[in-house]
Amino acid sequence: MKRTDVVYLLIPDETRTKVLMVQNENEAWTLPGGAVEPGETLQIAAVREGKEETGLDLKVHGIVAVNEFVHIKNEEHVILLTFRAEITGGTLEITRPDEILNIAWVDVERADELMPYYPEGISSIVARGVEVTYFDEGRI
Repeated sequence: MKRTDVVYLLIPDETRTKVLMVQNENEAWTLPGGAVEPGETLQIAAVREGKEETGLDLKVHGIVAVNEFVHIKNEEHVILLTFRAEITGGTLEITRPDEILNIAWVDVERADELMPYYPEGISSIVARGVEVTYFDEGRI
């Protein structure tokens, strides 16, 4: 069974009432993110995916959610890690129009509706502000 690691970025606005979301080519709204490439740490993948999907430079903090599923038909075990992140620079823009249709700041309550796979809700995750410390020990 193949293992796939996916990273997502929870980027709240200054008021903590909105989060940055992207609309993918399949028209679904998600947090920015994507698959970890071979040789990448989770943190490097998160920063790369954030830049590719939003045009923004990001600082990644701790993990705010871990999701997991096994796709029987595809024989794939997928682990999804959501990091809290903050904007440090760049310009909000669609840099990959073949993958991203739209980027928007979305109310946290609407984000809950769009992403039901966060059972406690994005609004709760943002409000609590709790995260697990992540240590990137680099490549050895």
